[in-house]
Amino acid sequence: ADLPYEWHQTLADVDISIPLPAGTRARDLQVVIQKSRIRIAPKASSTSSSSSSPLLEGDLFAAVQVDDSTWTIEDQCLLLVHLEKQNRMQWWPHVVTHHPQIDVTKIQPENSKLSDLDGETRGMVEKMMYEQQQKARGETAGAGADGEEARKRQMLEQFKQQHPEMDFSQAKV
Repeated sequence: ADLPYEWHQTLADVDISIPLPAGTRARDLQVVIQKSRIRIAPKASSTSSSSSSPLLEGDLFAAVQVDDSTWTIEDQCLLLVHLEKQNRMQWWPHVVTHHPQIDVTKIQPENSKLSDLDGETRGMVEKMMYEQQQKARGETAGAGADGEEARKRQMLEQFKQQHPEMDFSQAKV
C-alpha cells in the first residue's frame, strides 16, 4: 500500500517514520498521541488561517501506553514516532484502522528470551520445561503420570504454537 509513512513493529512497540519537508522543527508540528488515537499535523502558521491536512490521523489498531510513547524529528526532515503497545503479545495488522492491513501470519519475529515474557507466562513456561526435564530423567510421579505428562506436553506444544516468536531451540524438554 502507498502510505505517507513507513512502520515497523515488535511485539512490544510500533515505530513510524514520516518524511517531512526539509527544515521542519518540532514547533512546526502538532503531535497528539492518545491511548487509542493518533494525530500528526502541521501547525497552522500565523500567516495562514487554514490548517493543513494531517500527515497521519485516526484510531490506532490497539491501545498504547501514552506515557512511554515518544516522538522526535531527525535531521529536520524525518518524524520518528515510537508507540509502546499496551498488549505486548499482539501483532498489529495496521497502525490506524482505516489503512490497509498486512498479513500478520507472515511476520518473521526476532527470537524471544524467557526474560522477555511477563512474570506469569514466564513462570508457566519454566514450570513446563522443568517438568519435561524431570520426565526425561525418569522422575515422573507414580500412577497417572503418563496421562498428566501427555497433557503437559500438549500444553507446551499449544504454547509454542501461540508464541511463534519464542525460540525453544535451546530448551531442554
